[in-house]
Amino acid sequence: MLATLIRRLRALRLALPAALCALLLAACASTPLQPVALAPGAPTRAELVDTPFFPDDSHFCGPAALATSLSAVGLATTPAQLVGQVFLPGREGTLQIEMLSGARRQGAVAMVIPGTLAALKQEVDAGHPVVVLQNLGLSWAPSWHYAVVVGYDLERELLLLRSGPMRRQEMTLRTFGHTWQRSQFWAFVALPPGRLPASVAEPDATRALVAFERNAAPAAAVIAYRAALQRWPHNATLAMGLGNALYASGDLPAAAQVFRNAAVTHRLAAAYNNLARILLQQGRAAEAKQAAEDGLALAGPLRATLLDTLRDIEATKLPGA
Repeated sequence: MLATLIRRLRALRLALPAALCALLLAACASTPLQPVALAPGAPTRAELVDTPFFPDDSHFCGPAALATSLSAVGLATTPAQLVGQVFLPGREGTLQIEMLSGARRQGAVAMVIPGTLAALKQEVDAGHPVVVLQNLGLSWAPSWHYAVVVGYDLERELLLLRSGPMRRQEMTLRTFGHTWQRSQFWAFVALPPGRLPASVAEPDATRALVAFERNAAPAAAVIAYRAALQRWPHNATLAMGLGNALYASGDLPAAAQVFRNAAVTHRLAAAYNNLARILLQQGRAAEAKQAAEDGLALAGPLRATLLDTLRDIEATKLPGA
């Protein structure tokens, strides 16, 4: 039995390199990036040459990439300022959620974009550097790395990146596709409030703006929500967010109008409730009662909330009550 076991172990040692080679060949057999369908006259090359560069050859590629992205759109910062916010010493790196929250703490709206070559091209064409997460190792021996896409050359099948110690890395689409695929094609764009990524999907933008509002100054959130509603005017969540941000900024008349529009357009009990609260605060108790009653007719899970609002209205002795 011992001799048989030794023969099996030797066979395993011999078989492993062959299996590994087969896996590597399979991984390189095709590129995961879909080609871009170019419209007539569309550019095949572009480069954001003025994008700042923060060289890094350590574990701080996350802060370096984020500082690059933020500084490129006018939110000047440095990797040193970001290390304490986004770098996790225990992991010797930065998680994706930390990159997004770190951008928001600097006043940017950070939005995840579709993981496609077409989306990268759209953003570069719009003047937006894109932070991407790559695995420069293998799935079972990862080497995670953040870089910033700053250009492309489709004729030569290249992407241009600010990456680690390289100010202008040329990476083939084939190689980039494989390293990016290992992060499930994760990428994001960070922009000042009022600007939106060219390629962002409505659900991703909505989630990002709600997260931004939690930490942003109300005035910044108002700007961000207004810009998003220009693109997606029928989004109820964005409308409610704008109303909340206007209220937090102290603009009660504008907040009331936004909630009124949302209540009528989307038939939202929450919008009626918020409208009623603002009207009550303005001393317009009769109108507040009507809004609360309209909301109660739609209430569902907000029934208890609207009943509380009605009780507060009825307990208030104000002119117009």
